Amino acid sequence: MASMSFLSSQITGKNSSWVEFGTSRSGRVGIERCGAARVGRLRVFASEARTQPDLSVTVNGLKMPNPFVIGSGPPGTNYTVMKKAFDEGWGAVISKTVSLDAAKVVNVTPRYARLRAGANGSAKGQIIGWENIELISDRPLETMLKEFKQLKEEYPDRILIASIMEEYDKAAWEELIGRVEQTGVDAIEINFSCPHGMPERKMGAAVGQDCVLLEEVCGWINANATVPVWAKMTPNITDITQPAKVALSSGCEGISAINTVMSVMGINLSTLHPEPCVEGYSTPGGYSAKAVHPIALAKVMNIAQMMKAEYGGEDYSLSGIGGVETGGDAAEFILLGSNTVQVCTGVMMHGYGIVKKLCSELQDFMTMHNFSSIEDFRGVSLQYFTTHTDLVQRQQAAIQQRKAIRKGLLSDKDWTGDGFVHETESMVSN
Repeated sequence: MASMSFLSSQITGKNSSWVEFGTSRSGRVGIERCGAARVGRLRVFASEARTQPDLSVTVNGLKMPNPFVIGSGPPGTNYTVMKKAFDEGWGAVISKTVSLDAAKVVNVTPRYARLRAGANGSAKGQIIGWENIELISDRPLETMLKEFKQLKEEYPDRILIASIMEEYDKAAWEELIGRVEQTGVDAIEINFSCPHGMPERKMGAAVGQDCVLLEEVCGWINANATVPVWAKMTPNITDITQPAKVALSSGCEGISAINTVMSVMGINLSTLHPEPCVEGYSTPGGYSAKAVHPIALAKVMNIAQMMKAEYGGEDYSLSGIGGVETGGDAAEFILLGSNTVQVCTGVMMHGYGIVKKLCSELQDFMTMHNFSSIEDFRGVSLQYFTTHTDLVQRQQAAIQQRKAIRKGLLSDKDWTGDGFVHETESMVSN
């Protein structure tokens, strides 16, 4: 709604009153002051109502009210929290990763550790890093499937995406996909990227880091899936574009990036034990939150450039993940080519209601640049990335141009009548 500009001074008069007009065709509002002795008329107009930028997106045929997606993890761990996400207005929800046999998943507590700005361990510093050693869902698959079905019955027009992961077993993947699709989920995200937990079973990042395995497993998945499939990439690899290319070439419709970065959060200098500490011990885990945002941007930029070069206008999608806590954070991912933006740790720190802030701040950004839709600016900043060699050449050319300008005219033919004084000054040395 357009804001009103009200009078700063009050007009007073005996027996006076204020009568409000309706809104005129032009969208302006009038106010009339009437008195018994005489009638004075004053109109105060609002600026023309401005239409808010449209945040809706359509990705692989899936329509979302906004690009903000609950990332796979604790914020999508059961019916209650996923329902909360829909009620708060998230564009889509991705469940915590499920597999056929939840009995093999045993989590520990504590399972998180935080990094704060300033002295490590200070309770006052801003949280900039978050490590987890949490595994995939430890709830029975039947329970999760029942809840997927219930959510789709209650929210038929909202997008629910099931995150799945299995061992290196074709039959297991086929069974899991079939059972998950029967619940009515709108898409599937394949967890090829969890950096910790059961790599000996060839699960998670153990597949995402091996392009030969990845191609085979993606082939199994896409031969059976009838809904869009997103492959979630690990950043713990030299060149993230290689597995992304394999996944797309093997039938996946989209890429999600990045999952968490392998890390050791720190050592408690009082106890000499690592964090998070479980009975005096720990294990490397996945790092997320604000500190990984620049890493995620670089990986997403690499993938987006590859997708543009290799697949052009084909309808593949990219979902950016990593350290999103503001609308500006999200805008950066979209400027690098992301169709959607996932948030997981941000929800764990700030709650599901953060989506309202994210939407408002993203719309503010769009208004500032006169963007009316997400597609108006998606991928716009990709054009400004180049090689270091090209940066050197560009700077040298710019320096030469500035030197030429400082030297003044290069030839007598360059003198002009209108700019004569300025042209003279350009060749004065003091």
